[in-house]
Amino acid sequence: MAKQSGLGDAFFLAGYDLSGDLGSINTSGGPAALEVTGIDKSAFERTGGLRTGGMSWQAWFNPAANQAHDRLSTLPTTDVIATYFRGTTLGNQSANIVAKQLNYDGTRADDGSFTFAVEAQSNGYGVEWGRSLTAGKRTDTTATNGTSVDFGTGSTTFGLQAYLHVFAFTGTSVTVSLEESSDNGTDPWTAVTGGAFTAATGITSQRIATAAGQTVERYLRVVTTGTFTNAVFAVSVVRNTTATVF
Repeated sequence: MAKQSGLGDAFFLAGYDLSGDLGSINTSGGPAALEVTGIDKSAFERTGGLRTGGMSWQAWFNPAANQAHDRLSTLPTTDVIATYFRGTTLGNQSANIVAKQLNYDGTRADDGSFTFAVEAQSNGYGVEWGRSLTAGKRTDTTATNGTSVDFGTGSTTFGLQAYLHVFAFTGTSVTVSLEESSDNGTDPWTAVTGGAFTAATGITSQRIATAAGQTVERYLRVVTTGTFTNAVFAVSVVRNTTATVF
């Protein structure tokens, strides 16, 4: 894959699409660096500690319903799920975080601009980079089998995590779940064990995880079932390529 710009990206927060209200976003994460320097050394020694991560962004002031000010100014004390999509092409990279929103700091500049700085720090899992299993926001009007994504390198044996944002819904309920195949369908599609989100009845966001040592096939897709006439949602999946402990 060639080098890319950051044009046409998307940002979702707790089931709301705030892409049009963000001017910039930063994503960071990894193990905390622990200093373990011996007294016989002339430079620092470090080893990896607890997994951590965060996202920070600059938001424009938009007081419209369910836009940036409406969603961010409440400063919730509970966890929020944030997802960044690097473009809205199916299978592109995406970053996800379960986090605490720390602030909502406004600045009115002398040129008249009015922006807010927001930081969210991970709670429990760190930043998880994966791939988008929907092309940005996907709209289903009935039960649907989505287009697959090839994760390459055959199957893995370290499980997966997945993130869901439901932006709009009409109906009784919709269940969004993952299916897998080793060869994109000649090997019949089967449900990923532990790969079903809790049935949604409105705007919501969720994180799920399979067993840590579970085999995950090369191809994954998103399917929907339930009774509904409109479900708008986005899914990101992290297929672990090494043993992962939270």
